[in-house]
Amino acid sequence: MHSYWVRLNAVFFYGLNVLLGLAVMTWLSCLQQDLALGSHPRPSVTKMEMTELLSLRSHGGVDRALLSFDLEADLEPTFHWNLKQLFVFVLAEYTSKSNVLNQVILWDKIVETEGDAKLNATSAYIKYALVDQANELRNTTVDLYLVWDHMPVTGRLYMDRGFGSDFKLPTNYR
Repeated sequence: MHSYWVRLNAVFFYGLNVLLGLAVMTWLSCLQQDLALGSHPRPSVTKMEMTELLSLRSHGGVDRALLSFDLEADLEPTFHWNLKQLFVFVLAEYTSKSNVLNQVILWDKIVETEGDAKLNATSAYIKYALVDQANELRNTTVDLYLVWDHMPVTGRLYMDRGFGSDFKLPTNYR
């Protein structure tokens, strides 16, 4: 006859094995969505462009640009049962003499529901200025991208990048 400790041990480790099996099945169910296997529709970014340069000036020893942009995107296909929220942001990339790659976040939004996943902004002002610490923004070509960071309930974190556009900053301050 087995003691209570042996029986408790058997029940406990059987429960752990069941939890392990459920975790593996959860991972497998998310794998298809995460790796974009199959014929799932992809998110679409139809418009991401700068509309107006409000100012470009030297401020406090750094170059600083303020601008507005147009955005049209449908991120609904990214939502599934395991996605908690998306962190969506507009990313500006440019090269300079001081740095091979500069990346600056200009605008961001947290999307928590599928209903909020259709983004439409016309002449939206940036939340954060485009700042270069070495005063090298003048006469620079800047690429704009829409990027979204998947934040699942469980599983791996990953980012996707959407359609972008580019624009050239003027050679003089204004």
